[in-house]
Amino acid sequence: MNHADANILCKACGLCCSGHLFSWVRLNASELEKVEKLGLDVIRNDPRQRGFTQPCAMWNGVCSVYTSPDYPRSCQKYRCKALRQLLEEDISLQDGLIIVRETLVLIREIELLLPKSSMISFRERLLAQKEILEVKEKMLSAMDESFLQKAVTLLARYEDLFGVDDFIDYET
Repeated sequence: MNHADANILCKACGLCCSGHLFSWVRLNASELEKVEKLGLDVIRNDPRQRGFTQPCAMWNGVCSVYTSPDYPRSCQKYRCKALRQLLEEDISLQDGLIIVRETLVLIREIELLLPKSSMISFRERLLAQKEILEVKEKMLSAMDESFLQKAVTLLARYEDLFGVDDFIDYET
């Protein structure tokens, strides 16, 4: 395993922190106070969805609490599919960086097509707009059709290349 390459890939990506892959991150009950003190927006009202919202307030191109003793356990354990493949030497660092770069380009294209929203998480805005347009189905403008096509492509990339389907990470 090459941890230096893994570090390079993760720093180039950040999708697990930026609200692109997930809208929230699960926490153990014992972490709630500590993580809240770090400045994260903690969700407490449902024990099945206890966690903090995305995008992570500690993410600014790099994690500012990565070395903190209170760094969330879910963050420590998380490995997307691309990272797992890199660590298992199934893909090269170059291939991993291409996956990340192409995904970030697609995200930027979609962000330009997303309407303004009070939702902070890109993932939530993406899925909400996709649902709205799918209901309209036959009355779509060319821009709406372009958005839907890109959204479907991005969600497939999330699943195929990052191992994330809907809001679930499949650790295989």
